Amino acid sequence: MALKYKLILASGSPRRVDLLNQAGIEPSRLMPMDIDETPKKSEHPRSLARRLSTEKAEAALAALKGDMTWKGSYILSADTVVAVGRRILGKAEFADEASASLYLLSGRSHWVYTGVCLVTPDRKIRQKIVETKVRFKRLSGFEIENYLASGQWRGKAGAYGIQGLAGTFVQKMVGSYTNVVGLPLYETILLLTGEGFDVHSRWAEG
Repeated sequence: MALKYKLILASGSPRRVDLLNQAGIEPSRLMPMDIDETPKKSEHPRSLARRLSTEKAEAALAALKGDMTWKGSYILSADTVVAVGRRILGKAEFADEASASLYLLSGRSHWVYTGVCLVTPDRKIRQKIVETKVRFKRLSGFEIENYLASGQWRGKAGAYGIQGLAGTFVQKMVGSYTNVVGLPLYETILLLTGEGFDVHSRWAEG
């Protein structure tokens, strides 16, 4: 069966690619967008996730302008924000940043917000914001030190990836697990199918 539409993922995240693959979707193209992710003054974490996912999708759309190869494609973007209250924990690049985030998360609850933005072939913009509440157990200095040594915190919002070693830190979670990984599958598939993207016929291809 010939499938009409292509999907462009405005991200280079291997985790988001893996999640789409889990749903039977292979993006036709990856387009990581380099945008300024600095929060605005007093910006709520939820609003930041919404804004950044929209800006990434719009940047990809602008980059494809005039390229007939990708005319009629869907563009999907996402941005995940980790926060304690209104305090946003950025993507850790250095060990001291990661250490500070992990000590802050230790023994308390935090929120993970993912903004998902879909640009349809007729250039409509559809959005979803998904939130998950995660509680970490109290972490010992030994655990934090060894997690830092693993390197799995690097480039991750909140300095952890739940799909790796940090999954052992999670005491309780309310909401979507895939949201914490970086792309809430249920809501993403709902967006795609609601706008005419044929997800399920792809399953027959194996």
